[in-house]
Amino acid sequence: MSSIPAAIPVFDGHNDVLLRMRRAGQADPVQGFLDGEATGHIDLPRSRAGHLAGGLCAIFIPPPSMRPDANGDFLAPAQADALNETMAMTRLLFELESRSQGAVTVCRSAAAIRAAMNAGSFAAVFHIEGLEMVGADLDALYLLHQAGLRTLGPVWSRPNIFAYGVPFRFGSTPDIGPGLTEAGRALVRACNDLKIMIDLSHMNEQGFWDVAGLSQAPLVASHSNVHSLCPHSRNLTDRQLDAIRDSRGLVGINFGVLFLRDDGARNGDTPLSKIADHVAYVADRIGIQHVALGSDFDGTTVPKELGDAAGLPRLIEALRQRGFDDAALAAIGHGNWIDVLERTWGG
Repeated sequence: MSSIPAAIPVFDGHNDVLLRMRRAGQADPVQGFLDGEATGHIDLPRSRAGHLAGGLCAIFIPPPSMRPDANGDFLAPAQADALNETMAMTRLLFELESRSQGAVTVCRSAAAIRAAMNAGSFAAVFHIEGLEMVGADLDALYLLHQAGLRTLGPVWSRPNIFAYGVPFRFGSTPDIGPGLTEAGRALVRACNDLKIMIDLSHMNEQGFWDVAGLSQAPLVASHSNVHSLCPHSRNLTDRQLDAIRDSRGLVGINFGVLFLRDDGARNGDTPLSKIADHVAYVADRIGIQHVALGSDFDGTTVPKELGDAAGLPRLIEALRQRGFDDAALAAIGHGNWIDVLERTWGG
């Protein structure tokens, strides 16, 4: 008699649900998340159905225009505008917690993530993607940290005062543009002091190596894939993967189809085996303890076969068919994320 495999909880390295809620135009987007929605990838009912136990909930400020400039770069928002939007999305995050009757918990430690998961509460971590709301004085960084910010990506795919975000280019390496500015170096040191995880997804290659040479924390790319399998500028070269291994860091595999396919096409018919290819490549090259999931839910086009958060068991089954056993799936699904956050945060 065959047994049914146990459900594998997933703690995910990146989602954009707060931005989706902010832009939804609903009278009460918080209640929409709690009750369930017909759009997007994540809400509470679908998370429970797919065993999505939590993840890094990003605050991202879109560019003022989706038209890149002459260099192919997106413009960054003004600091004041970015700070206003950050406050609005931060409010959504904490309102989700306060109105959820314990179903959502904003977590500031690995112990809090474990406790929330054990209680069946969605373990949300306050994350920022692109630090345009913070000036070179870093004053806002310290305030946001007090509010619960525990991970950040210094850049999205555009330049700012800290670094040069890698543009979206298929058939390109990530070696585009300069590295950290002096303000960026000060930011890395401040993040190390505050024990804020630095996310290297969207960082160009020179910035990656600058952070690697300066930071004392594990190197983490929360939602990035393998350049050898998909030659997109957003993906990691083998040399970058090796550096992540050497730092005892982590790669969260992005579900976005344009970062999975060897043709770079935004094709929703991409099979889940493509995600498994990237997971297996990282596990084989640098060790299973260095690979996890970083869906980019609500921020990109994912395979139709996956659909949304409720479809995560289909991905887990695809990984199982690739040869990953329950212990490996638990590590990829949540254990590796909790471990690297605990070592970065110090508890």
